[in-house]
Amino acid sequence: MIFNFRLFWRVTVRSFYRSAGTNGPLTRNRFVVLMLFYPIWGGLTFLAWLGFALDEVFFAAYQQQVVDKPLFIVSNFRSGSTFAQRTLMRDEDTFTGMRTGDIYLMPSVIQRRIFSLLARIDALFGHMCEKALRRLDALCLGQLRIHPFSLFDAEEDEHLLFYAWSTFFVGFAFPYLDEMPPYQYFDTEIPRGERLRIMAFYRSCIKRHLYATGGRHYIAKNPLFSAKIESLLETFPDARILYLVRNPLEMLPSTISLFGYVWRRFSKPQQKYPHCDKILAWTKYWYDHPLEVIDRESPQRCMIITYDDLMQSPDSVFRSIYSRFGYPESEALETLLRDAVTEARAHSSSHRYSYETMGFSREQIVREFAHIFERFGFDQHEPAETQMLESSSV
Repeated sequence: MIFNFRLFWRVTVRSFYRSAGTNGPLTRNRFVVLMLFYPIWGGLTFLAWLGFALDEVFFAAYQQQVVDKPLFIVSNFRSGSTFAQRTLMRDEDTFTGMRTGDIYLMPSVIQRRIFSLLARIDALFGHMCEKALRRLDALCLGQLRIHPFSLFDAEEDEHLLFYAWSTFFVGFAFPYLDEMPPYQYFDTEIPRGERLRIMAFYRSCIKRHLYATGGRHYIAKNPLFSAKIESLLETFPDARILYLVRNPLEMLPSTISLFGYVWRRFSKPQQKYPHCDKILAWTKYWYDHPLEVIDRESPQRCMIITYDDLMQSPDSVFRSIYSRFGYPESEALETLLRDAVTEARAHSSSHRYSYETMGFSREQIVREFAHIFERFGFDQHEPAETQMLESSSV
């Protein structure tokens, strides 16, 4: 069974009958959120699975689609993966990846075909529907402060696993972590049969995307890849791994703030920054586990880049990615690199935090991540201002 009905049932029951004293109490606002979530998510999921079933009838050839040298961007949260993915996806001759609209509106081949037909019809009328959709998109998704979020922008394809109800992201909408499988330790704590089930579903979604879009090299970024890097390499023997690593003094408070923001959007947690100790443990694993795997892999398959190098010298970093992994340099590459340099230099953020409000001190963070500071030579001093880099660091 692909869909995790057991988890779906447990978090649903917990939401309505045993939520008192949790980070997801059944307040009036929470009830409204749930009444919106279930029909919207349920409708999208029904259409997705209907599309998957029809693909087996009308587009079964997708199963033979080759996944050639897919690039998976791995990192902790808030470490530059969005900037890296969206920059590389501009090279449409080389890379293809999923946008939010691909994930939630047309994950199946037949849905792609239907939307493509509708888009051609809409073009005959001056793109009236597309313009209306973009206005609605800006009004709704554009208000989220996670990072620039739109149906038309590249996004984490971890969201595909909502269709199987088998992702850590379920814990954002349903903040009952004691009900959740340990997806944050995917490779080491999820049973092998379950891992194979989830990864087979993920691979089928990627094959559908490549079949519908005409091939090229698939690219995806997911911070939760950090927990499933071994499973990725097993599922995609031809995969390439780009691992981004950021100073823990910058990454940890930004990640805690991100998680707190998302939990507050879906519920009313008891603290402004819930589960700080758990997040600390997860992020340590999301540093250590990928590095352990990469250290024993071939350098032709894996590459480590620091966040500082990415933001300070994006042109040389992206050139090195093409060179190391053997991706062809398209005519668009020079323009892509110029744009990346411009964006990196122009980037700034107005968000500031103090470690103390999250229950940490600089000394504690340096101690907890001592091996990371030693390996990468990160600055251990207190930054003048700790920044959350919204637009390019998720």
